[in-house]
Amino acid sequence: MNRLKKLLVLSLVLNGFVFTACNRDDDEDELKGNWLQKSSFDGPARSNTASFIIDNLVYVATGYTGDDYLKDLWVYNSEGDFWEQKADFIGVKRSSASAFELNGKGYVGLGYDGTNRLKDFYEYNPANDTWTQKADFIGTPRYGAVGFQVAGKAFFGTGYDGNFLKDFYQYDPVANTWSVSNGFGGNKRRNATVFVIEDKAYLGTGTNNNVNQIDFWEFNGTTEVWTKKRDIDAGDDGDYNEDYHLIRSNAVSFVIDGLGYLATGDSSTSVWQYNSLTDLWTEKTGLEASGRNDAIGFSVNNRGFVMLGRQGTGYFDDSYEFKPNDEQVDND
Repeated sequence: MNRLKKLLVLSLVLNGFVFTACNRDDDEDELKGNWLQKSSFDGPARSNTASFIIDNLVYVATGYTGDDYLKDLWVYNSEGDFWEQKADFIGVKRSSASAFELNGKGYVGLGYDGTNRLKDFYEYNPANDTWTQKADFIGTPRYGAVGFQVAGKAFFGTGYDGNFLKDFYQYDPVANTWSVSNGFGGNKRRNATVFVIEDKAYLGTGTNNNVNQIDFWEFNGTTEVWTKKRDIDAGDDGDYNEDYHLIRSNAVSFVIDGLGYLATGDSSTSVWQYNSLTDLWTEKTGLEASGRNDAIGFSVNNRGFVMLGRQGTGYFDDSYEFKPNDEQVDND
């Protein structure tokens, strides 16, 4: 009997050790970052919108509801956490357009109207809430392209025109002209994402012939030179990437405190942080909402946001802010 008691005590001690060790591992593996739900978008739920930022205000235009293509324009004030409707976009209704801000004005072009791939291009002036048509994009009509501004220069590139694309073009707002930009060494793709850290843009993800792309690239806005960075797949190139799960399309990105963030895509909620100094990615707390495609992500006032998008036939009008250094808290 005494021996039996000793065995029971020993078993309890060992079980307690295993339980404690598991809890400790769970704590060590817990991801950092917290999501806060913000004011829902005031317009219809949608995906595939275009967005740009002027004077710390976020402008969201066009998109698709699952039934209708759209041309409305809304502005989000992140400080007050409210929305206001502005003058409608003057081009045809569309989804999957591309956009950038340049010299205090917003630009939207390209996209798909349900029948045609598009190449028209428009400027928005927030001072008088008006749109003006500008010179057509000189590349082929397309959708699913990226648009970005870096080092005071603005670009459109990649996308789909019936074929997958990898070309890039620069816009000159003074001359109102487009020119071919330096060649991009990466693979063709559509539905990639770009984020900008200082004077460099970082491009990755997207799909080519239903294969999600693993290459990742840095574009120096000053020299206009592309440089290949480490691939974003989990592979055998060293232990740096053994836990990577970044491969996806239709994702979004944003920047906080000089670090890039890749979020959502392929109906995922996962979020990864990029350090441009080390060329390494770290997983963070996933979006605390439905996984989604074709959302928008942006940085304003050094704060990162994800909103809108779709999952299957369901479309979203929700909005979230990410706090990368906070502990995760449920239902906040």
